[in-house]
Amino acid sequence: MAKAASKNSDSSANIGFEAKLWLAADKLRNNMDAAEYKHVVLGLIFIKYISDAFEEMRAKLIAGKGEYKGSDPEDADEYRAENVFWVPLVSRWSHLMASAKLPTIGKVVDDAMVALERDNPRLKGVLPKDYARPALDKHRLGELIDLIGTITLIATATEGEDAKSHRSVDLLGRVYEYFLTRFASAEGKNGGQFYTPSSVVRVIVEMLSPYKGRVYDPACGSGGMFVQSEKFVLEHGGRIGDLSIYGQESNATTRRLAVMNLAIRGIEADFGPEQADTFRRDLHKDLKAQFVIANPPFNDSDWHRVDDDVRWQYGIPPKGNANFAWVQHFIHHLAPDGYAGFVLANGSMSSNQSGEGDIRKAIIEADLVDCMVALPGQLFYSTQIPVCLWFLTKNKNDGKRRDRRKQTLFIDARKLGTLVDRVHRELTDEDINKISSTYHAWRSNPPQSPFAKGGGAEISHFESGVAGMGSLPPNSQKGGGAEVPPFEKGGLGGIYQDIPGFCKSADLDLIKQHGHVLTPGRYVGAEEIEDDGEPFEEKMTRLVAELNGQFTESAKLEKQIKQNLASLGHALEQTS
Repeated sequence: MAKAASKNSDSSANIGFEAKLWLAADKLRNNMDAAEYKHVVLGLIFIKYISDAFEEMRAKLIAGKGEYKGSDPEDADEYRAENVFWVPLVSRWSHLMASAKLPTIGKVVDDAMVALERDNPRLKGVLPKDYARPALDKHRLGELIDLIGTITLIATATEGEDAKSHRSVDLLGRVYEYFLTRFASAEGKNGGQFYTPSSVVRVIVEMLSPYKGRVYDPACGSGGMFVQSEKFVLEHGGRIGDLSIYGQESNATTRRLAVMNLAIRGIEADFGPEQADTFRRDLHKDLKAQFVIANPPFNDSDWHRVDDDVRWQYGIPPKGNANFAWVQHFIHHLAPDGYAGFVLANGSMSSNQSGEGDIRKAIIEADLVDCMVALPGQLFYSTQIPVCLWFLTKNKNDGKRRDRRKQTLFIDARKLGTLVDRVHRELTDEDINKISSTYHAWRSNPPQSPFAKGGGAEISHFESGVAGMGSLPPNSQKGGGAEVPPFEKGGLGGIYQDIPGFCKSADLDLIKQHGHVLTPGRYVGAEEIEDDGEPFEEKMTRLVAELNGQFTESAKLEKQIKQNLASLGHALEQTS
């Protein structure tokens, strides 16, 4: 049985030892900027992880018990069979620790990276190898190695848990993700190019529920979409091997981060042979994915367009904005039973500039838009531009869920989220569940009236069981392709209802009436204010009396202030 996730486990506001590690490590940064330091520290964290995972496996092989009886601890294939990297002697953390105080420690680390890439083709060209450069203080580098060496990575599996699945990936993966978050915050816009806040990614993943099939992200950054997909599968009793991961990234440095990020978690992924611009060179040209999950660059004006591109099925996107180039790219790579969930700037929902409105209209008329979610502000480190989530599918009547043809769900989540500091907001577990369970209930059950009557009481759909639908039972992914988990078939009894101010199921005719604008606020209306039962005339009499009393008090206060000013020789001039 899958272990329940801890409350808000992915929140950067809810951290433990990794925060202390960041504060200590950051002191060692000295005058090095975050963009440079990022690769120094993340490279060391990576090598610490794979070295510790190697040593854990090596100890089992040396012990030679059970399935490891007769195994050779020096056979690299024994490690690869368990999805563990072979780590040569010069790359092991013990060797780095022993050399940490030497003036040649920079070269020692570079040699360790070179040897790792040599013995593990999957890592070729990925690892940083510039620790010997003169600008990097070797004394501070040695201190950083000593510091990272204090991380306890090997967690002991609790009763009933598989020790293999509980490997140090849980702990170091958390550290790695936390450091990515902090670097994104420190770097601002540039940091945001490689990191999407985990709460935003979780909303997309929880709504799409990727269990089995091909998952594709053509602007994958540091691989956060894939990591959250893995977490979703494992937390709900699935097998990560049932997902095939495909990614592409145009920035060489960020691509390396993605490979390292997935490697420390043992996730196999196809990133293509090298970095490449998705519009100039589609590395997965023939791919049709069950799930497309992405956070492409917002409002990108510097992108490469070929007018006769096969991907422009709904209109040629403008040269000055790539938003609808990305949308059409996602559609192009969707399998017939596939779903796409992605982040775009709010302007994509309503803009009519340069033909964008016509493209959006064509996509709507093709009945591809399944759900639109307006997100609260301040979620991203890189931009204050308001953003939204699009969810598309080519088949709203797949025989697995209810027939939703010519219907779209609108969710206005702008009031959700909690500030974790002065400038950043995060969606809580409750927020994420509220959004995702609403979508799952809507896909599974026909819309009901705003309130379901039962037992003489009005019960909102969250109180009637929908809010608990985010927890899937184990072993729910039998079959092939993007099979529907049991809870989406109505197995947990969730009933969808429109909620004024939050969600609305709208038909195509209503969307046409709104000029093919997809802004949720246009459809969900205002939140209903509960009637307090006080008759109107009585309420008005009471409110007028209260207002008169406030006016009287205000006049007394004004008179006292004027008297005080006059006594100080600063009488106010009389006004007519």
